[in-house]
Amino acid sequence: MDSSEVNKELAALVDLIDEPDELIYKQIRDRILTYGKNAIPYLEKAWEHSLQPLAQKRIEILLHKIQFQTLCEELNNWYSLGGTNLLTGYIIVSKYQYPNLDEQKIKKELERLKQGVWLELNHELTAFEKASVVNKILFTENKFEPDRSDLFSPLNYYLNNVLETHKGNHLSLALIYLIISGLAELPVFGVNLPEQFVLAYMDEHKCLPGMPISEAEVLFYIAPFNKGSFFTHNEIDIFLKQKNIEPKYEYYRPCTNIVIIKRMLQELYITYKGSGNTVKSGELEQILAIFK
Repeated sequence: MDSSEVNKELAALVDLIDEPDELIYKQIRDRILTYGKNAIPYLEKAWEHSLQPLAQKRIEILLHKIQFQTLCEELNNWYSLGGTNLLTGYIIVSKYQYPNLDEQKIKKELERLKQGVWLELNHELTAFEKASVVNKILFTENKFEPDRSDLFSPLNYYLNNVLETHKGNHLSLALIYLIISGLAELPVFGVNLPEQFVLAYMDEHKCLPGMPISEAEVLFYIAPFNKGSFFTHNEIDIFLKQKNIEPKYEYYRPCTNIVIIKRMLQELYITYKGSGNTVKSGELEQILAIFK
């Protein structure tokens, strides 16, 4: 079937969305679903022009099904390819709440932040001074900060929302710091510390492509949740002891992008489940199943 025939069939199927016979509607619905995201423009246009509550409700359900299926496919593809691009993974997760988010707007804003960092960097700066530049751009000039008025809101996880409000939580602020550092070619990596996601600034001379990253190569740690404050291995020891958490090697070493995105999804699942949102927590369980 060529594109013109596809367009005609989709338009015809969507015109029948208000079919009163439930059995016939299910056949129409199932056929529309086979077109996946190609059906989205037709459904959105029909929703805008429909005045019937039944048709609008059916369209909303279909749109969500298609968008959710598309998100799962995109995330599965990202995972299967090794999760090499953190920003791509983060955008996919953010589409769960904002399926129509403007990716170019996000990338433009991240580029603006990177440029602010890039203009102040030079090879004469120490690692501490370079990290301090990132702190200055994010926390002083652009005033990124924890959303203390509603810290446990799930909206504080989504990239587009955090970039717009400049408010987030321990994980989203760390990811923005991490992405900006990566764009500025700084050797900053995520550390999957329990209860507080942090970052590690690595020895750039021992952090070259193809070389393994180990705990011994960490120069210092960064806490984006606390305006990018610096701390040491010993302070992680103290933190774990205070929380009665047994120390593990992984609490001190850089983690993969897959671990980071999985943690974000796990925290979103806990947040939605804790608020009683069984629909979203159930869907996040399905998404988490991708991370085998």
